[in-house]
Amino acid sequence: MAKQERINLIQFQQRYTTNEACQNHLFSMRWPNGYKCEKCGHDQYYATSTRRLKLYECKHCRHQSTVTVRTVMEKSRTDLPKWFLAVYLVAHDKRGVSATLLSQEVGVTYKTAWLMLHKIRKAMGARDAKYTLAGLVELDDAFFGAPSEGRKRGRGTDKTKVLVGLSLNQKGHPLFVKMEVIPDVKGVTLVEFANDHIDAHSKISSDAYHSYNALVKEGFKLEAKKYNHAENPDHLKWLHTVLSNAKAFVAGTFHGLDEKHLQSYLDEFCYRFNRRKFKGELFNRLLSCCASTATITYSELTG
Repeated sequence: MAKQERINLIQFQQRYTTNEACQNHLFSMRWPNGYKCEKCGHDQYYATSTRRLKLYECKHCRHQSTVTVRTVMEKSRTDLPKWFLAVYLVAHDKRGVSATLLSQEVGVTYKTAWLMLHKIRKAMGARDAKYTLAGLVELDDAFFGAPSEGRKRGRGTDKTKVLVGLSLNQKGHPLFVKMEVIPDVKGVTLVEFANDHIDAHSKISSDAYHSYNALVKEGFKLEAKKYNHAENPDHLKWLHTVLSNAKAFVAGTFHGLDEKHLQSYLDEFCYRFNRRKFKGELFNRLLSCCASTATITYSELTG
């Protein structure tokens, strides 16, 4: 994404207190070079003010649109200033914002806050899905949640299985992370993750579990070593550090999750981690993601 305007809390409060101001900002995001009909490409339009949103109608083909069409805010009954505030709060709180806190700060019901957060997380996941890990990539499986009483631990556990990939720079420092809930730790599952998220020319560092050998058959360069922190403290060091932070993020703010929604919270953690160096740009970056991601409904999330 191109560099975004930096904005602090005072500037945010001065700019986005009205519905009109929020609509104008979304208009500039959607049509940065001026209005262009998505159906026919014409650049002239009629603007009609409705109770909540301006309606833009193409003068050529009569196609109608608003600034929230095909965004996470589409068909939402929540006013745009509240949406903007929610995005700002989520973007700037590295610990994550709970639905209870968002409900209090934005002035919406708990159900609405919960839905808004899931829509924002969907935008986070959609943005990060466009990028792949490259170079030196640490790869390992992990487990979230508590096992059922009496069930075994380790790779035979019934805890939720997650695959974690972390790219490193030439100095061995972390760059970007991806986490995905997986059904098992079989070779075919690891290969599918690698094909989807890791550049084919990367060098993968993993532990010596036999399933990782499937990556070699797929053409990936693999350095597999038995994970033993005492004997080799640098092996997968950064991955396990990031993983520990992810578990603290989930447990600290959201007090544990079931498998159904864990992926969306992992998407949020990864999105935050991958943009940790863009502090002043976080609001506009996240708003841009929300403005380019289709919405999701409450029934889709709970069905």
